[in-house]
Amino acid sequence: MRLGFHLYLEGEGGYCKMRLGFHLNVEQVQKLVMTPELKQAIQILQFNCQELNQFIDDQLLTNPLLDLSLPSETHSNKRDEIEKEQKAENDEIDWKEYFREYDDISYNQSKYYKDEDETSIEQFLSADITLVEHLLFQLQFAILDKKCKEIGIFIIESLDKNGYLTIETSEIAAYFDTDQKLVEDVLSVIQTFDPPGIAARDLKECLLIQLKQKGVQDENIYAMISNYLNDIAENRLMHIAKELNISIKEVQKATDFIKTLEPKPGRVFASPSDEIRYITPDVTVEKVDGEYIVLVNDTTAPRLSINGYYRKMLLHEQKDSNTSKFLTGKLNSAMWLIKSIEQRRQTIYNVVQAIVHYQIDFFEKGRKYLKPLTLKQIADEVGIHESTVSRAINGKYMQCPRGVFEIKFFFTSGVSSRSGEGIASESIKSMINEMIQNEDPRKPLSDQIISDRLKKKGINISRRTVAKYRDEMNILPSSKRKRF
Repeated sequence: MRLGFHLYLEGEGGYCKMRLGFHLNVEQVQKLVMTPELKQAIQILQFNCQELNQFIDDQLLTNPLLDLSLPSETHSNKRDEIEKEQKAENDEIDWKEYFREYDDISYNQSKYYKDEDETSIEQFLSADITLVEHLLFQLQFAILDKKCKEIGIFIIESLDKNGYLTIETSEIAAYFDTDQKLVEDVLSVIQTFDPPGIAARDLKECLLIQLKQKGVQDENIYAMISNYLNDIAENRLMHIAKELNISIKEVQKATDFIKTLEPKPGRVFASPSDEIRYITPDVTVEKVDGEYIVLVNDTTAPRLSINGYYRKMLLHEQKDSNTSKFLTGKLNSAMWLIKSIEQRRQTIYNVVQAIVHYQIDFFEKGRKYLKPLTLKQIADEVGIHESTVSRAINGKYMQCPRGVFEIKFFFTSGVSSRSGEGIASESIKSMINEMIQNEDPRKPLSDQIISDRLKKKGINISRRTVAKYRDEMNILPSSKRKRF
């Protein structure tokens, strides 16, 4: 029921008079109301394994009715659990016995003595040596006076993660109030340290330092690095051969050697933790007796249950008491959380099951047989909305016999084929990569030739699209792949 205010205008003989009034109107209006519980369920569905564990930890801190049990504990003997619960109800807790091993002041166990032979894994772990530590160790054995060593320490600590000196020697000289030549001499000493090429100011100097340390005598290689680095990068070997008046085979051989040098000497000491990204698959797909089985990875997530102590307290409390109201609210919140987590697991299972059924050729034969797939197709199959499918796969990974893939990998666009069926872009990339791997390096395939070959197979794809897919796979164009 809605209260309305209306203004009436009436005209009479050229005059206008107004009449005001209030009226009650009954209307039916459809509205989408997002309750806090619904928002929480949507949020939980979008979480991956790590985010879900963190969310559960936060909920355990705020809701006393939630109890935590590890996955291994859920498979314990049910009969033993019932017997323990009955015994706990019949026996009173002996608090003196409970605290007999603790002193009265700090609640530390007074009878606990640390075993001298006790060891931990930290005693066997070694810290990674950093680039600065490695260079400072070598600086200790350099024949330099105290001031030069101070300059050397300053230079070493000014190197970036790739091992390049990012500050001008004139600035270092001004800081130490000394001659720039002295700084250059100290820098030349550091440039003889391991790893080769360290403390260079640019790529050219880095490569030249490595040539000297390797004892290379070929003047053409020095000339190519000093004057033709851009031509090497663009594979313009004919131009280099003409400029240096040498054969194209000599240029090719020198170029191959130059590409074996390290352009970033400092990255050898990069921490593995900076490069490695660990992924916990949310879903595992296994082939059992010729059938693919979907397993939602909930083993890493703790199992939630209702705390028995507060459950009994709620049963014995008066319904009108503040304690009962508080516990009832927390109980409803806990039950909704447990239900939302189970609903998340079921939704992810249904979505992945539909994906496996649709992309069965991929699991059996490989990337070439990946089909185009949209969110709407899976949503219609499972009977949910597209946005729900999007949340169910967002940031989640699948482990299967073909490897570990982000679930979004299976949702890919495609192009039309002669048979009328679409072909996924990942399948086309696999075909392009296979063609390039088998090409003649002296006559590499151009994007147009690859496009023409795909059209002969019934795949209508333009040269520009081939170039786009090639760039996405980090494959150089034909002009830079050519060998002489």
